[in-house]
Amino acid sequence: MHIRSRFLILAATLLAATHVFAADRLTLRIGDQKGNMRAQLEAADALRDLPYDINWSEFPAAAPLAEALNAGAIDAGIIGDAPLLFVLASGAPVKAVAVDKSDPYGTALLVRPDGPLHTAADLKGKRIATGRGSIGHHLALKALDQVGLSEKDVEFRFLGPVDAKIALANGSVDAWSTWEPYTALSELSGQGRVLVNGRGLSSGNSFLAATEKALDEPARRAALEDYLKRLAGAQIWAYQHLDSYSSTLAKIIGFPQDAARLQFERRKLQWQGIDAKTIAEQQETADFYHAHGLMKERLDVAPTFATGFSVPSADAVAAQH
Repeated sequence: MHIRSRFLILAATLLAATHVFAADRLTLRIGDQKGNMRAQLEAADALRDLPYDINWSEFPAAAPLAEALNAGAIDAGIIGDAPLLFVLASGAPVKAVAVDKSDPYGTALLVRPDGPLHTAADLKGKRIATGRGSIGHHLALKALDQVGLSEKDVEFRFLGPVDAKIALANGSVDAWSTWEPYTALSELSGQGRVLVNGRGLSSGNSFLAATEKALDEPARRAALEDYLKRLAGAQIWAYQHLDSYSSTLAKIIGFPQDAARLQFERRKLQWQGIDAKTIAEQQETADFYHAHGLMKERLDVAPTFATGFSVPSADAVAAQH
């Protein structure tokens, strides 16, 4: 056989093998909120040598991310405790695999800096913007409950973060119950003042939640386990390199660097495996929603957690570097 012919056959064989490999390479579909996970992974260079590909989808809030999970449009995503409950209550085949613990200060009720409201009791008869079923919605209900008020004493306007921010600025609502990074941005820009913060009212828990279909597929589950380990390590790195991380985060989410840094620094985030305390906190939130009529039936949250996922400790991550 002519040397050139043999070369062409060899080249064709290698090309075919490459296409087969590419077809076999798994793509993990990840839903993020405002660059949260992606920024950490990119800043820490934690996506190097991935044995799979990641298809990122960014969402402005939990509600559309929850819809994507429910529809199976993504394999996994980061979502707060309250909105995750609505996904689960709807019967969606989704489970939480790990929890990101935080200081919940930045889950807050904001008012205009020059406004007359100074306590949660002042909210009676007022208009509150937030996302339906969001952690902001939960915080507002808890804040009202703490001062003897209920949802009947206020008027909720269910809006996304961008519209809620505008509504507060132009006075069409009196308060905005929101979360980070919107709280930090509002404070630093002089557009919002914290009326009530989430400490003592919100668990501060966010979850990496995955579809049962993804969890039932061995290769995809293994990829999720690897992703979680990289994510936990990247978060530890981010706190050790706040300036570098804040710069990367600011570019991804389109926020000023001081707001990106403040919201991350004060949250004191830490990924953990699911434990009994986390399950109890989630049950408490579910029962609160049921008691306030937002869930028609009581939800037993225990079956909504996946087992077998481990998170490396800070010491373990340090030993790798």
